[in-house]
Amino acid sequence: MFEERPFGALLRGLRQQGRLTMEELAEASGVSVRAIGDMERGRSRVPQRRTVVALAEGLGLADAEREELLAAARTARPTRAVAAAGTVVPPRSVGDFTGRETELSLLREAAERARAGGEVSVWVVSGPPGCGKTTLALKAAADLAEEFPDGRFVVDLHGVEGPVDTGEALLKLLKALGVSDRRLAKEEPQGHAGLLRALLRERRCLVVLDNARDEGQVRPLLPAGGRSLVLVTSRRPLTGLEDVDRLALSQMARADAVELLRRILGPERADAEAEAVAQVAELCGHLPLALRVAGNWLTIRSGWSVAHLVRRLADEERRLGALAAGDVKVEAAFELSYRQLTGQAARLLRLLSLVPGPTMTAAYGAALTATGVFDAEDVMEELVEAGLLQTTFTGRYQLHDLLRLFARARLSVEEEPGEREAADERLRTWLLETAVVAGRWYKPAYGAPPPTWQGLVPLESADEARAWLDGEAFAWFAALRGAAERGEHTKVVETADALEWYCALSLFWGHWTEVFRLSSEAAAALDDPYLQAVHLNHYAVVLGPTEHRYRESIERADEALEYARRAQDTSQQAWALVNAVLPHRRLGEFQQAFEKARAAADLFEAAGEHEGWIEAMGPHGVTLRELGRAEEALTQHHRIIAFLDEADCPVSGHAADTYRAYAYGALGDDYAALGRWREAADHLRKGQQQLHSIGIPHVEGMTLLRLAEALVELGETEEARSRLRQALALGDAVDSKELEAARKLLDSLPVD
Repeated sequence: MFEERPFGALLRGLRQQGRLTMEELAEASGVSVRAIGDMERGRSRVPQRRTVVALAEGLGLADAEREELLAAARTARPTRAVAAAGTVVPPRSVGDFTGRETELSLLREAAERARAGGEVSVWVVSGPPGCGKTTLALKAAADLAEEFPDGRFVVDLHGVEGPVDTGEALLKLLKALGVSDRRLAKEEPQGHAGLLRALLRERRCLVVLDNARDEGQVRPLLPAGGRSLVLVTSRRPLTGLEDVDRLALSQMARADAVELLRRILGPERADAEAEAVAQVAELCGHLPLALRVAGNWLTIRSGWSVAHLVRRLADEERRLGALAAGDVKVEAAFELSYRQLTGQAARLLRLLSLVPGPTMTAAYGAALTATGVFDAEDVMEELVEAGLLQTTFTGRYQLHDLLRLFARARLSVEEEPGEREAADERLRTWLLETAVVAGRWYKPAYGAPPPTWQGLVPLESADEARAWLDGEAFAWFAALRGAAERGEHTKVVETADALEWYCALSLFWGHWTEVFRLSSEAAAALDDPYLQAVHLNHYAVVLGPTEHRYRESIERADEALEYARRAQDTSQQAWALVNAVLPHRRLGEFQQAFEKARAAADLFEAAGEHEGWIEAMGPHGVTLRELGRAEEALTQHHRIIAFLDEADCPVSGHAADTYRAYAYGALGDDYAALGRWREAADHLRKGQQQLHSIGIPHVEGMTLLRLAEALVELGETEEARSRLRQALALGDAVDSKELEAARKLLDSLPVD
């Protein structure tokens, strides 16, 4: 066990132990004398891993001492904050942005026109990889912040690999703009684009749609007018889009490329070797990505001259072939940094090309290499220092498209096929196993992970589990698809089943129908009637609310019923019947809905499944009322309240509170249907209070509207007015039709 010492003191001790002067260590390591002196005296921040490795090599340290030095640097390094992947995030500022004045001027003019609202304001910024499209868009978004007070948003469309589905991008933007899940549930998926256009027309927002694949991916995300500005970045000019302005980028001007290097290196160092700096800019093709890679390399090797880099770049340029999607000079810059990496870092860079998505955390590196998260983070920080891995404004790591291609090419050449497959398997296994553990937080009879479980990410609460599932959805969904393609049927059904209850929290994610279609197909391949019933039931549940495919939902529920009968599983038979009730009601088939709800309630009661019985009895009573049998509905809903009020009721806690709130609301509706307004108001008031205390605003809003209607019938307009204002204050959490009904009713009430 090492004695913990500050990094500077440890470095000084090791240097003196090796009988080296600062000048000798600088010569051996490539780190400048001044930098070494500042580190030893604690005058500079703790260096990153690559610099520490260079110092260790210069000192000739044994493995134990090298690890001690690395550990001291890691301990003193600030912790990285990480945000979820796939979220809509505000743009960051770009600190060392250089040049592009003409392009920025055009975008400023576009912002002014957008403010005036005189024309559609959509710009497509196109150009080759690495030319700075995203950086320009982010710089413009940061500079124009005051012009767009209603919000600035960035959506990465991942156009090169694994492009984001347009429907998913729409949902992300709508949620970022404050649209509630309740409103999205009521809106047909085809209507989401129209809703987004309406919001962008009414508000002053700036939206960056980064890394677009093609016109089809982008078209539904564009406004039809108003005062918002949308910037689309793409490798292609997207000529199929109409009524947009276009801005084509190429490499930087020579003077701007030199100035960017000057800012990275610092004026004093750059001006001392001005000619060499200009040569580096030329060798990098004046391409911003290559310039940053080269500049970062020089920043780390602060003891080496710029002229030395020129010689290295020129040598690499003669010997290397071009990347398929890049430029020979770009690859030369990559290769130069790659050859300076430690063996661990070079291997990890190669393996990171296997990650199914553009961003990642250190846990991905740990899974790929079968190491700890801290060790993987150290190695990934070395890649960041070398300019071969980027950090995003959400705190995650990102491989640029060109670097992913570069790493994949190195992977195919330098890694044995067996090891490539093993690393890929480790990653997919980790993603799916973590998804299972996280999903089970929400599944009855599971909850928290077992004490024996040890994972690469913390899942100590339901909130942490949800954050991981939300943030890594792109990756675990890709892993699930991969498992299905490989015929790993047991893994697919286990993962999908674990996510059943989490699904209700993110119902409008956009991929649940595919998740449960894949699991249904996997269950069929396993030829297990029980599993087929379970997963067809899951599939039936999501088809209706997410895609309004009510007839197909009924068909899948009927199939689930048949397989549950084959498996002789009463519970799955009952759930199959319950799952068909809502689709039948949405299609106006109230008699079928009634019959299936009644049959489900009988099966649950016979099996002693209390929560299932309540789940069936509620809609059973509703269908009775819809069939004109309100007195019978009243009896059924009173049975639920009586059951919940029993001293030894087996249903308790949050579930009991929720069921009671819904039952009170249903009783209020039953009494209203019978014209018994006082009893209707009393029960609706109880239901609203219960809903408010447990936090179900969309149902609370509906209940407040129905309560106000009952109060109007009773002539109690003052309380009715107050209840309607409560409903309106809930905003988008309430369905838009009900909000409109509340406004109309409020306007119709007599003024005191």
